[in-house]
Amino acid sequence: MLPTVAVVLRAPCGPVSVETISIPEPGAGEVLLRMEACGLCHADLLVAGMQRLPVAPLVLGHEGIGRIEALGPGVDGWRAGDRVGVTFLAATCGQCEYCRNGLERFCPWQSNMGFNRHGLLAERAVAPVNYMVRVPENLPAAEAAPLCCAGWSAWSAVCETGLQPGQRVALFGMGGLGHLAVQYARERGLRVVAVDVSESKLHLARKLGAELTLPAEDAGRALLKRFGGVDAAVVMTASPDAIRESFRSLKRGGTLVLVGLSTARPELPLFETILKGITVRGHYLGTREQLEEVFRLAARGVGRPQVETFPLRDTPRMMERLKRGELVGRAVAVMES
Repeated sequence: MLPTVAVVLRAPCGPVSVETISIPEPGAGEVLLRMEACGLCHADLLVAGMQRLPVAPLVLGHEGIGRIEALGPGVDGWRAGDRVGVTFLAATCGQCEYCRNGLERFCPWQSNMGFNRHGLLAERAVAPVNYMVRVPENLPAAEAAPLCCAGWSAWSAVCETGLQPGQRVALFGMGGLGHLAVQYARERGLRVVAVDVSESKLHLARKLGAELTLPAEDAGRALLKRFGGVDAAVVMTASPDAIRESFRSLKRGGTLVLVGLSTARPELPLFETILKGITVRGHYLGTREQLEEVFRLAARGVGRPQVETFPLRDTPRMMERLKRGELVGRAVAVMES
């Protein structure tokens, strides 16, 4: 067993603490990582607020950048010193219909970092190699970490719209995912409308190239009046109001992509969905190829997140700020070691 400082959730809905724990040596198909950085995600808040946990105590975190210190048995293609990114998707069965068809993220038997196995908000962590990605040396760790979840999800969600260059997309929620989605949509030649309740976040969207920014209230009606609707809308917040406005914003035959996780149960109007031919898609992570593409894009300057860094010991305070919606961009813990 190896000692490490980590962010620990000791019980469902309990407080989050930073403490020294012991972690095992890497097993078959695993590596030991010395972590450089790990991002905070709204999914961490969801896990911390769950009534039941598959693992407790639990180390949180699933947006990790680190270097391999030791290899477990049977690990090929990696070596000590390699710089890697680790995602929420830790391992899958490799045999079900989803795994066989490139849809591993929907595997019913998947394991997940910071949920049903210990995560990456720690000075050291053990992780499977299945979904690790190589991280370019020229990417600062704090900017690379959010790409493992926010970047991956935002890029693949923009791709999920199926839009062609010149078509218009409305992006609802300019937080950690949204400000990356603006950059990715621009990269794909789309005309971008950014929507949020925060003027500071809309200001960031304008700096990143959004053609139009709108306050969230009545945004759907405004887009119908101005353009006759948009070709697609991507919702990166779990706000029921945002989902309602995003649906209203669509032209006939438009596509709605839902990304933000929540236990809320927003309503979507069946009548309009059918008569306007609206496609509604739930979106979760992306493909292996899209994850690798996110890092290739970042290496040439596309999809670089705005980050606010903090030491690991400040994670509980930063989680409270994230819960209150006070962060612009992404919050990232940087390991002092």
